[in-house]
Amino acid sequence: MRYLLIDHITEWKSGVGIKGVKNVAMSEDFLEFHFPKHPIMPGVLLIEALAQLAGWLEAASSDFKNWLLISKVRKSNFYGFALTGDQVELEVQPMPEAGESTKAFRGIGMVKGKKKITVEFEADIIPLTDIEDIEEQKRFFKFLRRELI
Repeated sequence: MRYLLIDHITEWKSGVGIKGVKNVAMSEDFLEFHFPKHPIMPGVLLIEALAQLAGWLEAASSDFKNWLLISKVRKSNFYGFALTGDQVELEVQPMPEAGESTKAFRGIGMVKGKKKITVEFEADIIPLTDIEDIEEQKRFFKFLRRELI
């Protein structure tokens, strides 16, 4: 199963940073087992949401030539739960160290101004054409930015 965890990209600046939103809906299948009768969004999916947001930053900054695959979580801290009905505000910024085929990022997730997660991670740069159709992704990015509505 594939989870698309970014519901809206609210702001981005090429190579500088990106902000987005993940709405935690009661209907999401991962909540059925995490945890029974007390549904919370799994922390690893918050990390994945931040990694996907970094992927959108890389794609848009490279004119949709590149994407990112998370390869290492350097550090993560959790400060509370993202519950059903929460709107998680996500922000990702690149860190200064970067190689030819990897980049590092810092991310934060907040609900109503309260920090829920911070993370630093590394990601491998891959050609977007290896995994997706570029024109479809450009259109989807415009949709996430609400440019097509």
